[in-house]
Amino acid sequence: MSRLTRADLERLDAGDPLAPFRDRFALPEGVVYLDGNSLGAMPKGVPERVHAMLTREWGEHLIGGWLKDGWMAKPLELGDRLAPLVGAGPGEVAVVDTTSINLFKLLSAALAMRPGRRVILSNAENFPTDLYMAQGLIAQLGGRHALRVVPEDEVARAIDDDTAVVMLTETNFKTGAVFDMADVTAAAHAAGALTLWDLAHSAGAFPVDLNGCRADFAVGCSYKYLNAGPGGPAWLFVAARHQEVAHQPLTGWLGHASPFDFALEYRPAEGIRRQVCSSPGVLGLVALEAALDVTLDADMTAVRRKSVALGDLFIALVEQECGDAGARLISPREAGLSPPWRRGSQVSFAHPDGYAIVQALIARGVVGDFRDPDVMRFGFAPLYQRYTDVWDAVAAMRAVLDSGEHRAERYRVRASVT
Repeated sequence: MSRLTRADLERLDAGDPLAPFRDRFALPEGVVYLDGNSLGAMPKGVPERVHAMLTREWGEHLIGGWLKDGWMAKPLELGDRLAPLVGAGPGEVAVVDTTSINLFKLLSAALAMRPGRRVILSNAENFPTDLYMAQGLIAQLGGRHALRVVPEDEVARAIDDDTAVVMLTETNFKTGAVFDMADVTAAAHAAGALTLWDLAHSAGAFPVDLNGCRADFAVGCSYKYLNAGPGGPAWLFVAARHQEVAHQPLTGWLGHASPFDFALEYRPAEGIRRQVCSSPGVLGLVALEAALDVTLDADMTAVRRKSVALGDLFIALVEQECGDAGARLISPREAGLSPPWRRGSQVSFAHPDGYAIVQALIARGVVGDFRDPDVMRFGFAPLYQRYTDVWDAVAAMRAVLDSGEHRAERYRVRASVT
């Protein structure tokens, strides 16, 4: 590749079919935001939608909003809206609870569906909360089950006749490497096991095809690439073929077949609604509703194409401009424009001074983030990022390294949130 210039990236911005989407987001002036893999930027329609809920719906309709404004129906309605983004069908997704709670529910259901098997299989690089939830469930079940953790590249070979469920995060939160969902799911099914996929770093970042891959269960959040705001509602997927036998343990009243009968004995609702536990958090749901208005207007194939281009350019520019600084690419170099994907919508470099470099970049208005022990993560959200943002981010990195400002003590003291 010939040496890149900022003019090259300006030409890409001028011909970008997704460029108009940037105007639908609220972005601070002078900030290059490369942390949408942790918290997405705010769509401009969110404040208006939330304000309308507060003032017109709650403020005027009061308790009548549960019916008049459709609050009670939102978990399933939004599930159906979100479903195409993850390759699910109508009635297979509910927007409810948190990712961790949903994982606990579905992991419990999966173990119950494979009563003769003991093992939850996962990978050592999985996001820790998923492993913690599995450990907590195992303790609740009296230690009859075991969590087996193997390196990422050994998962498919490790599935055996004692594996009840394979629990994986499709996109590695540190490196951005992506599992081949179809391949792993096929291996699990061949051995009689189920699959549970965490799509926190996948949904909204690239096309996902749960049904095409014959996945059994999935969970995900809405505050990363779906841009629903901090702590936005999570969602879960249960394949239609499992819904009548997937019994989750958190049998709250809104998962009851007739919740307003107030019967003393629990009787599960049919379909995906039995996965609902308690009253929906309407403020979070309407924020997601407004955010989906933006995401669903975009062609996910075009989103993926731009995501790959942004990531490839970032890798090329870091190596061109900062190649002498000791930064080591730990993300897959090849991303993939068709399944199986190999890299998600982030690029990560390892550096011994990674934390301090990220803090110095943030002070310059380039927002990425850091993960222990030495990982600098940069997320690419094609709906609001420009190609020139990549150039400006790398130019800032070069300036930080040349000046040595990352060696300042104020950038080396770890904050409680990294």
